[in-house]
Amino acid sequence: MYQWITVISTWMIPALIAFIPLYAAFRKVPVYESFVDGAKDGFGTAVSLIPHLVGMMVAISMFRASGAMDAIVAVLEPLFAWMKVPGEVLPLGLLRPITGAGSLAYTTDLIKVYGPDSMIGRIASTIQGSTDTTLYVLTVYFGAVGIRRTKYALKVGLFSDLVGFLAAVFICLLVFG
Repeated sequence: MYQWITVISTWMIPALIAFIPLYAAFRKVPVYESFVDGAKDGFGTAVSLIPHLVGMMVAISMFRASGAMDAIVAVLEPLFAWMKVPGEVLPLGLLRPITGAGSLAYTTDLIKVYGPDSMIGRIASTIQGSTDTTLYVLTVYFGAVGIRRTKYALKVGLFSDLVGFLAAVFICLLVFG
């Protein structure tokens, strides 16, 4: 059974890549022209995203360089220590909604220091998979389609990140603790 799964997973992507243009050609869709039109639209979308991405990168850099993250962690650490949340993962809980690359780098550092099978490594990895980069999503995707009223989406996104963070910690403590 395992060998069949390996064979299927190895050939699935190439089969799809071959099937889609063949099916489109069979349906008399101008495949190349459709691809070029889509690429033109994609280029325009990418160009319109650049100001949003630059603004987000500047805000992330300012947040980290200002020491605001350290101050927030210092204020929150006693509360989270009472809830048995390791202080080492608190910065990850703050970084993850802001930046995927920054939170991944922080997770990588935690795993290098504590190991992948440590409680901190497991919690950090679970947080990485249980939360999202809410501010990035709002900035890029909402900015790309011109949505300016993001108040409720921001609240719901940050609340879901908090729930994902706490659930990741408590489930790891329950399962591995």
